[in-house]
Amino acid sequence: MDAEGPPTLCDLCLAQVCQSLSSLCSMRADGSMSLIWAPVFPQETADQLLNHMAAKEILNDTTVGIFRSCKELRLRRASIQSCPLSAEAFRLALCPHRLLELDASWVSGGLTGADIVSGLASNPECRSSLQRLSLSGLRLDWESLEANGGIHVGFSSLRGLRMLNLANTDLNDAALEDICNLPHLETLDISCSAISKLTALLECKNTLRSLIAHRQRHLDMSPAQLLFVFSQLHALKHLDFSEDHFSVDDSDGRDGDETVRQLLEGSPQVLPSLVSLDISGRKRISEAAIRSFVESRSGLVFLGLLATGVSSCDFFSTQKSLKVTGEADENQVCEALRRYRDRECFIREALVHLYSLTTDTDKPQPDVLKLVVSGMQRHPTSLQIHLVATACVFNLTTQDLAQAMPISLLSSTVTQLLNTMKNFPNHQQVQKNCLLALCSDYILQEVPFDKYLAAMLVINWLSSHEDPTLQRMAVAVISILVAKLSTEEMAQFSKDIFIMKQLLAIVQQKAMVGVVDSTLKFALSALWNLTDEMPVAARNFIECRGLELYEEVLESYYTEPSIQQKVLGLLNNIAEVEELQADLMEEDILEHILSLLQDSQVDVGVRYFAGGILAHLASRPDAWTLENELRSTVLKQLHDSIMTWTHLEREMVSYRSFHPFCPLLQTCQPAGVQLWAVWAIHLVCTQNTSHYSSMLEKEGLTELLKALAAHPSTHSDIKGLSDSVLSMVEQHQIHAGAFNNQTAPQRS
Repeated sequence: MDAEGPPTLCDLCLAQVCQSLSSLCSMRADGSMSLIWAPVFPQETADQLLNHMAAKEILNDTTVGIFRSCKELRLRRASIQSCPLSAEAFRLALCPHRLLELDASWVSGGLTGADIVSGLASNPECRSSLQRLSLSGLRLDWESLEANGGIHVGFSSLRGLRMLNLANTDLNDAALEDICNLPHLETLDISCSAISKLTALLECKNTLRSLIAHRQRHLDMSPAQLLFVFSQLHALKHLDFSEDHFSVDDSDGRDGDETVRQLLEGSPQVLPSLVSLDISGRKRISEAAIRSFVESRSGLVFLGLLATGVSSCDFFSTQKSLKVTGEADENQVCEALRRYRDRECFIREALVHLYSLTTDTDKPQPDVLKLVVSGMQRHPTSLQIHLVATACVFNLTTQDLAQAMPISLLSSTVTQLLNTMKNFPNHQQVQKNCLLALCSDYILQEVPFDKYLAAMLVINWLSSHEDPTLQRMAVAVISILVAKLSTEEMAQFSKDIFIMKQLLAIVQQKAMVGVVDSTLKFALSALWNLTDEMPVAARNFIECRGLELYEEVLESYYTEPSIQQKVLGLLNNIAEVEELQADLMEEDILEHILSLLQDSQVDVGVRYFAGGILAHLASRPDAWTLENELRSTVLKQLHDSIMTWTHLEREMVSYRSFHPFCPLLQTCQPAGVQLWAVWAIHLVCTQNTSHYSSMLEKEGLTELLKALAAHPSTHSDIKGLSDSVLSMVEQHQIHAGAFNNQTAPQRS
């Protein structure tokens, strides 16, 4: 059972609304949507609808218009993260609401931080109600607002703000001074900004509880000045003064490192109430200083030490309540993956260590896999992250580990692997890692994901790589995926003659040296599935000179039944297509196939497919272009040979439908043709009665079998098999009816 459980009813309803927006809305003159009718939504549901639309990437200037209806859709906690919105659409749809929280991180569409602040401040209710605001990744751009005639309204106008995230913005010293006038400011994130002085923080020293100042590259303060500011922040409980260790050389960040060293080694009276300290990426830190700092602050519950070189300090083994990010063990690494989701440098570092820690793992770790996938999703363009993360995915899902994972987690994992393959098409190691992870029977057979996309990505990769091991895996993946495609997807896939050429090239490459290996078998299986009830693919096969190649393979692999079955299976697919039957009307190849049918020493599976080809070709006397004597021999040998076949326990064939059998079951057909068709249907029905009985009923073949069994000229052998099949269908219907009666609701 999936540990994450099914989606909630609310989630399903919101997903349906998102999917049906166009039919639920009318269009305003400005091109925005308006709900034709809507009840008053529960307030939390309105927030959830907005979040669903943002998560599904359908929130834009057009769709956000539905939230102009402030009475029906009352927003309080709004997230428009990464959505393409203009300043005008934001002002009309979101600013009229009495918001408590707004996450506008990384929005696109031209919306700036200045637009957001001025828009929110235009609503008197928002000025006092808004408590949390995230503008991470935006340009604040006050100058542009003023140049267009707007009034500069600073952050301090939003008097209710308690949390403000301005990481990765162009925040400057003047704006920071304005922010520090907020009377209730408790949490401030100024990471990766243009701040040069932190002295303005002294204005909020009695309210500021959390300061996040990661990667302050522009700071122009001495260690003594920085330490003085920190020491005056009397309410501070959480301090993040970490650094990006990948982009800093020994000369950069030296003042910051010295500040950290002095803080660790200094008086316990500096930040005595600290609960968490993050100094990951800092240099020149000693284990002794860490020990002293922790021992003097009994309330400390978190310490960030990733990429500092001191996270393996023995002292931490005695600190059971202290969480640490570092590289000493899996707990520290996973803590880093959880806490640093948006920091590429730390995610990359943590993944490198996770790879080493999971190389020989034999324990399913779904929580760890989820963290890895989350890191990939949050950094879709980072080659370094995806290079290591895909290797970690392989470690965590290899062997039998995948079978112990929630299906929904595996589905999102494979979807992410496919996105990675799309985003880094030319990076061989990334592609190799993804392929290694995909090459799992359990994942390919049981996990839902976009099989068509996966097949296209793998076949494209295959075209430019000839490494034997990877080629084998790629062809194995394709052979399984092709069998999983829907009829519509298969039709689209089979149109591409490039795919046919790729697979035939592999068959030819192997056949030239006469090897029998899994790569050859997988390629033959893929071609067989590719042409199954797909006339376009069958035509492509012929145009790519596949018939000539397969004739050579049949002759050279005479003692290999597994190869012959796959070759003859594909030729069966061609023989089912009436307009292509003429291409098979060559005396040499038909006599070879006939010899396989007749030879009692040949595997029954091989004889079965040989018989199928001959039955289809002999079923149309008007299209038979060879000697009639050969056709008569074929028909006689079909009957004689089939009656000697033993029942097969193993499944050697499956059918998408029974449509190709319909012409063979007509009462006017020769007995040999009829017998092969009925024997084939009987075979698959005995192996999977439920599936094929339903298919027979749905496609009308039970009526053909009844007519065949009742016809006076039908051979007794055929009548016997037909009656047996019909009996299986009847028994299946009885059992199915009994089950339905048992499970049907009873009337009281």
